[in-house]
Amino acid sequence: MTKDKSKVFLFIDDDPVPIAELDTPIVFDLDTNKLADGEHVLKIVSHSPAGREGIRKIPFTVANGPAIRIEGLKDKDIVDGTLSLMINAYDKGNQKSFIINGSETPQTIPFWIWLIIILFTGWAVYYEITSANIQ
Repeated sequence: MTKDKSKVFLFIDDDPVPIAELDTPIVFDLDTNKLADGEHVLKIVSHSPAGREGIRKIPFTVANGPAIRIEGLKDKDIVDGTLSLMINAYDKGNQKSFIINGSETPQTIPFWIWLIIILFTGWAVYYEITSANIQ
């Protein structure tokens, strides 16, 4: 061990074998493509030249797989009967070219848009009727 530098050991989740053993300061590229999608913990254990140890745990979520979007059901909804669900899954591709097909999730028109359309149509009909009576 170098006398004037600290050494760090990087662990993923509860793995007892470190993924890297590095002298600091260092820039390290963590390749998340080798990890399963979901929640993980990066544990960094440092050893100072004086022999002291420090530990830091950083939780993170990996989402390398295809994105999944759903409309018609939200977390913790209380439902009954038949549900009409709109489900879309799409991948980011190689991130060097943009894939248009399937990259956007279609959505239904929000209720407030319908409300505005109904109010505007009602006002237009009222205006047409009242202006026709004036002439």
